[in-house]
Amino acid sequence: MITRRIPRRIISTRLAAGVCGVLAALAAALAPLPAAAAEPPAHPTPKVELTLDVSGSMRARDIDGQSRMAAAKQAFNEVLDAVPKDVQLGIRTLGATYPGNDRQVGCTDTKLLYPVGPLDRTEAKTAVATLVPTGWTPIGPALQAAAKDLKGGDGQRRIVLITDGEDTCQPLDPCQVARDIAAQGIHLTVDTLGLLPDAKTRSQLSCIAEATGGTYTSVQHTDQLRKRVHQLVDRTARPVATPVATQGAAACDRAPELTPGLYSDREKFAEHRWYRVSVKPGQELRASVSVAADRAVNNDYGVLLRASTLSGREIVRGAEAGDGRTDVISTGLRYAKSASGSSGGSEDAPETVCLQVSNSFSAAPSVKTEPGLPVELAVDVVDGPHDASDAASFGLGRGWWLLGALVVTGLLGGLVWGWISRWRVTVWRTN
Repeated sequence: MITRRIPRRIISTRLAAGVCGVLAALAAALAPLPAAAAEPPAHPTPKVELTLDVSGSMRARDIDGQSRMAAAKQAFNEVLDAVPKDVQLGIRTLGATYPGNDRQVGCTDTKLLYPVGPLDRTEAKTAVATLVPTGWTPIGPALQAAAKDLKGGDGQRRIVLITDGEDTCQPLDPCQVARDIAAQGIHLTVDTLGLLPDAKTRSQLSCIAEATGGTYTSVQHTDQLRKRVHQLVDRTARPVATPVATQGAAACDRAPELTPGLYSDREKFAEHRWYRVSVKPGQELRASVSVAADRAVNNDYGVLLRASTLSGREIVRGAEAGDGRTDVISTGLRYAKSASGSSGGSEDAPETVCLQVSNSFSAAPSVKTEPGLPVELAVDVVDGPHDASDAASFGLGRGWWLLGALVVTGLLGGLVWGWISRWRVTVWRTN
């Protein structure tokens, strides 16, 4: 009987191909099935227009050792890099082209620098780089034009106005322009940012924001400007819930009971207000509060958010202090209630957590104390940390499927390769 000798190279090639085929089949069998492709639900496209003051006063070099214009450009470049894909963005300027003294001409000096639409980051940055502080501060006309730029569609619309001074084109009152925009019912919000603002600028920008349900922020540093503009653009893409008006009480036993959500209230200077939240065993309470200084206040103030039991025993607290360089001060806390091991009884009952909001604001005697300072309280109750049995479950995400597939594939692959290696040795000895 004649035994045909098969070359070792051919045997090795065939074996390698066979091993690859086995491993590929194992990986395909163990990998999770892909989810059926589904069309994402259509949603209205959010639009934002950044409206930048390019008036002559933006030459002042008083923000982090550079000019206000340079700080704005730096902030814009970083914000443009982070704009969400689904946001259509535009840029409008005011006071960027006319350097003369003719008031009538200067008060029409507003230009659409980059049209509202899908963002080309390179093109937008190039346009911003060409800006040079030039002329007047026609805030009113710029707001009117920006509102027209954002017309059309049902998505969130937002104007972010950045300026270092008040409008110089009266009698067109920019605050009245903002009220007119709000009266149109087009759901357009105007947020204002003041660069090192004086009292008049602060008052005007606060009025503009308040008229449209927006926010006003005082900016002292480049990083503050970048973070706030980015936050506002991101908020347009992911709109936050509208706060529900509530009224805190002077004591916990008379306080309103809050469910997860966002709430608004007003608190007098140096006042304490109470709210209640129900937390079940195994849940975690997460709460935060922001108090806004919507009028002139003394420096050195703070806000306290304190969680306690009905009997008054403190559980946890969060506190933050300010020194007059910001218009909003915030703090928060977290409290996880341990899961009970019993099957019934009072240990399994929800716990009432008392939330106390206090502030240490003060103001000159001439400042009105009514209405109180704006308060925004966010409350959430989520599942607490998982125990060992939960962590051991197989439903913790797709990563476990991949890990399992790799482990099993490696084990079986090793066994198959070991068997093939022994078979190769046997064939070689036989031949």
